[in-house]
Amino acid sequence: MIFIQAFKTIFKFKMIHKKVTFLMLYFIFYHVYFKMQFSFIFNSLLLSFPQIEIGTLPPPEYEGSLETQNEVEQPKEEEELPLKPQLVPQGSGGSGVLMGPDTQKDMPICLLCTCLGGSVYCDDLNLDSVPPLPKDTTHFYARYNRIKKINKSDFASMNKLKRIDLTHNEITSIEDRAFMGLPELEEVVIRENHISQLPSFPETMTLIDASHNNIGSKGIHREAFKDMTGLLYLYLTDNHIDYIPVPLPDSLRSLHLQRNNIQMMHEDTFCNLQDFSYIRRALEDIRLDGNPINLSRTPQAYICLPRIPIGDLI
Repeated sequence: MIFIQAFKTIFKFKMIHKKVTFLMLYFIFYHVYFKMQFSFIFNSLLLSFPQIEIGTLPPPEYEGSLETQNEVEQPKEEEELPLKPQLVPQGSGGSGVLMGPDTQKDMPICLLCTCLGGSVYCDDLNLDSVPPLPKDTTHFYARYNRIKKINKSDFASMNKLKRIDLTHNEITSIEDRAFMGLPELEEVVIRENHISQLPSFPETMTLIDASHNNIGSKGIHREAFKDMTGLLYLYLTDNHIDYIPVPLPDSLRSLHLQRNNIQMMHEDTFCNLQDFSYIRRALEDIRLDGNPINLSRTPQAYICLPRIPIGDLI
């Protein structure tokens, strides 16, 4: 484009001297050549510098190998500390650990038995004695073991204990005041053992089950249940008792004495012969079947009862 414009200019000025024309041509060619050289040099200089995009930074220079760098940046793993078992604090009549020939020495009771809230379950663990219990125990179950004796110290200071169940052990004796001093005790189940003498019970009792034992005529204290104003259930089935253990509290609902050796009954055993208006409304379940007694011989003994006892009438 530059050459064409230059020639057009020359032909317009035909009157100009040839020398002037030559100088103009020389100037034009020199100007074009210089411009081309300058552009080439400038572009070469631009290409010699590294191209960096706006808004980016060149990668950092690392000293050493990549593997060494990874080793430096890798966080150290925490050292594992050995776990120490935390023992649950126990306490009652003892130190809270179970001792015996068939148990692990110094084993906390809640590791051997099952503790759920205030209930302690030690069923079928081959125990030969009552283990020390937590002081807040409310219900204790040690069924199907080999416990032979109940000592007074077994339940000492157990102020919250409400139920004791020692079904199917090998108990032959219970210290007379083993259950006394327990202000909240309401239920004792000692069935299926070898007990010949019932211990004393607190007046707070609502249920006593001593069935399937060896309790005889001298095995129950005189007037043993008289002051238990809240007693509801008295089960003495399958023993060797030869009389009905009177007096019985008016609160009693169920009396089971089947398969004993009871041979006679007095007319005032359940009723008050001095007051014919007296009715024992609560006592609806009396079992005397399996005893050598003829209930038809004492018809006046049932006039205050809502139901006639179950037993032989011949």
